Amino acid sequence: MSERLPGEALVGRGLKDLARGRESVEALLVAIGAPRLRRIGVPVPAELPPAPERRLFRLLDRDDSRGAHSRYNALIRRLVSYESAPERERAARTRVRRSRGLP
Repeated sequence: MSERLPGEALVGRGLKDLARGRESVEALLVAIGAPRLRRIGVPVPAELPPAPERRLFRLLDRDDSRGAHSRYNALIRRLVSYESAPERERAARTRVRRSRGLP
């Protein structure tokens, strides 16, 4: 899967894992972002793991306790970037329309 938006591959894998009932880094990341993802039109499953923030950190800590905090923060930044992309695109289209004198 190519990434049109930053974090798109992560979110795509997370959605697939959630649909399969698999707890993965990506699935927990999508669970964390579920409310905002739904608002931008991403079909996030209704059933989500409880306390996804804590579970994600524990999973990362299990793999690499020294780098867990940094990796957690990097993943959250990617998620926020993905969630913000539609807003940035809308703002850019509005600027272009206004620069052309369109409503």
